[in-house]
Amino acid sequence: MSEEHTGYNPPVLLTEKEGMDLLEKAGIPVPGHGVAHSAEEAGRIASSIGFPVVMKVISPQVIHKSDAGGVITGIQTVQEANDAFRKISGALREKVPGAVLTGVMVEEHCPPGLEILIGGRTDPSFGKVVTFGMGGIMVELLRDVSIRVLPVDRATVAQMIHEIRGYHLIRGFRNSPPLDEGRLTDVVFSLARLFESDPEWHEFDINPLILYEDGCVAVDARIYVVHGRKETPLLPRVLPDPGIFYPGSVALIGASTDPQKIGYVMLRNLIGFPGQVYPVNPRATEILGKKTYPKIGDIAGQVDAAVIAVPAPTVPDVLRQCSDKGVKLAIIVSSGFRESSEEGRRLEQELVEIAREGGIRIMGPNCLGIISPHANLNATFDPIAPKEGPIGFISQSGAVITTIVDWSIAEEIGFSLIISVGNQIDMGFVDYLGVVASDPHTRAIILYVEEIREGREFLAAVRQITEKKPVIALKSGSSAKGQKAAASHTGSLAGNFEVYEAAFRQAGIIPVYSIQEAFDVAELLASEGYPKGNRAIVITTAGGFAVMASDYAEWYGITLCPLPAAMTEELDRILPPMWSRENPLDIIGDGGAERYARVFDVMIRFQDDWDIAVVIAVPSAILDPIHLAQEIVRFSQHTHKMVIGCLLGGDGMRSGERVLQKAHIPNYHEIEGAFRAVGRALSHQRSLDKRSR
Repeated sequence: MSEEHTGYNPPVLLTEKEGMDLLEKAGIPVPGHGVAHSAEEAGRIASSIGFPVVMKVISPQVIHKSDAGGVITGIQTVQEANDAFRKISGALREKVPGAVLTGVMVEEHCPPGLEILIGGRTDPSFGKVVTFGMGGIMVELLRDVSIRVLPVDRATVAQMIHEIRGYHLIRGFRNSPPLDEGRLTDVVFSLARLFESDPEWHEFDINPLILYEDGCVAVDARIYVVHGRKETPLLPRVLPDPGIFYPGSVALIGASTDPQKIGYVMLRNLIGFPGQVYPVNPRATEILGKKTYPKIGDIAGQVDAAVIAVPAPTVPDVLRQCSDKGVKLAIIVSSGFRESSEEGRRLEQELVEIAREGGIRIMGPNCLGIISPHANLNATFDPIAPKEGPIGFISQSGAVITTIVDWSIAEEIGFSLIISVGNQIDMGFVDYLGVVASDPHTRAIILYVEEIREGREFLAAVRQITEKKPVIALKSGSSAKGQKAAASHTGSLAGNFEVYEAAFRQAGIIPVYSIQEAFDVAELLASEGYPKGNRAIVITTAGGFAVMASDYAEWYGITLCPLPAAMTEELDRILPPMWSRENPLDIIGDGGAERYARVFDVMIRFQDDWDIAVVIAVPSAILDPIHLAQEIVRFSQHTHKMVIGCLLGGDGMRSGERVLQKAHIPNYHEIEGAFRAVGRALSHQRSLDKRSR
């Protein structure tokens, strides 16, 4: 294993007997056991335990014992125990040359039952994490596991047990009796508390724990410890004053006369800022009509924020000048820091010390900057200015920001704040989340995450935010590349991406898996909030899309509710005889906006019978998109339920889309996107309900 904790000893694997003894002392059921160092001793230990027994190799070089021929089961006599010791010793020499045999575990044979995995690891971002799932060889085949960041309570452990697919086997499946779920919950909770409370515990893997109708037993345990490690307390964090992100004056240090340079592009972006803009360039007197200053100290007025775009080696001196000037926010877009060299890392530490002494908060370095559309502030080198809107976007990638901003113009998506976090030497996701959440224009927040360094602080902060505003997160790195898939032990199933996803869910964040999905969900929640239930009505003139809507509803856990008899009767009076008479409502393709409007009127009268209305329309010679969109707006205004549009097609439907966007009604170009967004919102709402109980 690699050394993950600088200043401490590397993790050490306890012998299996040490692990078993530790579990037994903690009240975890384990089989009778002993360690033999000779064939004769193996026979004596087996006889004292009672037959049958199992014998397993103990060697620091062997992790998967079966692969090394190191497990023999069903041993019935002393002679068989003697022979098993010799056979295991020989197999080790043959299959793992150079491996050291430290002993052979002789263990009471446990009758078959349901094999369970309980594991734990220390995550570099979030700390200790516990994993529960189906054990034995099934864990690597099915990966049916549930993960939580510690601490957890007993109710959370019960949720973990219930949410794996294999829970049916625990509850009792077909003719199988229910197993001892109460004892299982006790054991998992005890292990979680033990793991959390002992700072030396680094990782553990119990696979399998065998579960019976009455009780359970841990038959195999691997426990890694880091001797001498102590708990690192969370230090109080000084959060930034959100007011510094709304400056009245900005200095651009590194302003350039060259249109090809970042310093020119940034100044051009700042021209529209209603506050004071001070270009700083020692070799120019005026750029883009703005008087320039040799250095920031030459500016007579107050400077609230400084954008620094100079070579990395000169940034510390510039930051000292900003400190002398009383600047409160430094946005360092310069690159060439820890991402490029060890010298860059040293420069970062120097910047941190300067900022602390001067009371400056730092964005970056190596960041794109900040965009505040409502304040007409674009302190980035992205030449495209996004529209105003309700979505806050915090990204660890500047390239993702520039791409999204460009895409958002055609999609008519608007933003409240856009923040590029860069190298996060001072402020990170915890700080920016607080700033964006406090912004009055923000109704939903999207995160693009590559790495969160202070996971425990992040979780504590974001839990408070998600109770007030929805937070959606896209974590890069979900592929198998770079993630070790159970190569050393099954505890690694709680891989980096899986831990992030579990942590997000625990904190009330909605995890998504693409940029499109992130904005689909954010737009839905920013405009409509959470649905009040999962009963959906689909209204369309396109039969094929009605069938697709039924499929997507089922995929994403949305109920297409039956139509009440009274509603059906009213619809019969206004619709052609061939209409579907079921949900989805196929109201026949020869209808225009007026037919939709009459159906909407019926839906309004029966709005207690549904929670979500999805209106699907396709281009047609008799359909006026603007008229239909206006009717959807009227429909939404006369109901307290969720109404969303799916105006499908291309340019022919754009005029209608704009009407919906102006009224803050979400519209989706693909039916699946609509149902996926609603499904994510419903799933998250259920999680929030569980948290509040």
